[in-house]
Amino acid sequence: MKDIRTWSPTLVSVPGAGGGYRSIACRACETPFCRTDAVWKEHAVLDEKPLTQTGAAFAGAGREVLLRRFFCPSCGTTLDTEVALPGESFLIDRIVE
Repeated sequence: MKDIRTWSPTLVSVPGAGGGYRSIACRACETPFCRTDAVWKEHAVLDEKPLTQTGAAFAGAGREVLLRRFFCPSCGTTLDTEVALPGESFLIDRIVE
């Protein structure tokens, strides 16, 4: 795909209609999944589990601490991870063109 702009190791933006950079896409498969003015994590596939279930190193973290993993809705590539408490909003990562 031409005119791809890289934003992170996992996210790129691709031209929309008329040549503007308007869609966020997975870098691995280049499939657009939301507009650049959206909160992209709301359009990714979310897996959320207690941090204590992720390995022995986090056994003392407490069951209330969550690991959130965000995946490409097309190919399943991991796009990002974050640690949060239940009910907390996603960390907002905005693409600014």
